[in-house]
Amino acid sequence: MTPPDDLSRWTHPHVFDEANFAAERGTRLVMLITAAMMVVEIVAGWWYNSMALLADGWHMSSHALAIGLSAVAYMAARRYAHDPRFAFGTWKIEVLAGFSSALFLLGIAAWMVVSSVERLYSPQSIHFGEAIVVAVIGLIVNIVCALILGNAHHGHDHDHGHDGHGHHHHDLNLKAAYLHVVADAATSVLAIVALAGGMLFGWTRLDPVMGIVGAVLVAAWARTLIRDTGRILLDCEMDNPVVDAVREAIHGDPSWGASTRIADLHVWRVGKQRYACIVGVVTGAAEATPDAIKATLARHEELAHITVEINRAGDRRPAATSAFRS
Repeated sequence: MTPPDDLSRWTHPHVFDEANFAAERGTRLVMLITAAMMVVEIVAGWWYNSMALLADGWHMSSHALAIGLSAVAYMAARRYAHDPRFAFGTWKIEVLAGFSSALFLLGIAAWMVVSSVERLYSPQSIHFGEAIVVAVIGLIVNIVCALILGNAHHGHDHDHGHDGHGHHHHDLNLKAAYLHVVADAATSVLAIVALAGGMLFGWTRLDPVMGIVGAVLVAAWARTLIRDTGRILLDCEMDNPVVDAVREAIHGDPSWGASTRIADLHVWRVGKQRYACIVGVVTGAAEATPDAIKATLARHEELAHITVEINRAGDRRPAATSAFRS
């Protein structure tokens, strides 16, 4: 086994940089703003008897909790960034928080549907004017929060850019917090539309109908986030372009001859732009050594850790194994 050239960097491929600090500050600020507006909307929705407004306030409480979870995830990832127990760094703490936030969103959507259906069958009088004012204030707050998180998100894209294959690696924890704010904004808009329709045209059932529409939107966003975070947590990366790049790098080198082929390949993500790779190669070419193959693969900067095993054609025993940090 050849040791890595820089053990500390290899052990912690996820660096907690200024973009992460900005995201942590942004999510913490948005959590406080959301919690304050949550209290206002719940009290106003109960006082003015608006299901759309009350639903917006109650599901905002879950948003405040989920956004707080995002902030805690950044803090935990930063705190344990150099803890040797985390073999590949602490980035997946943030991904796990994003997955948990998506589950919160699904719960919110289910609650909105149940509550709205109840109001469809049992409509109640609503103080439309007062409720609209509170809903507009909630929308303004949501827009401010979206701008705060949007700036932090832009900072991540600017700092991390693209990998070697032109694919963005968004901060899924930040994306989760952003989706919670956007969901809040969307339901605020729907609440305003419902309240205006009820006040101007007497469409009292429009209020719970908009609650159901908002629930469908929230569920759709949650599904996307669960898919993105779940793929990473389950190491579902073998359809990633970096896998094809590894295959092309090994099969495409003419110096190793046509007898060189990949017998076993595993690639999984260990950071926003970092992957670990284990590759088993069968070859009859003497030039195809572990060091030669790892040097070829090291041209792809997104590969943070590479392990190579060589099996000589006709020989079942592996010739060597090598670990490498690009």
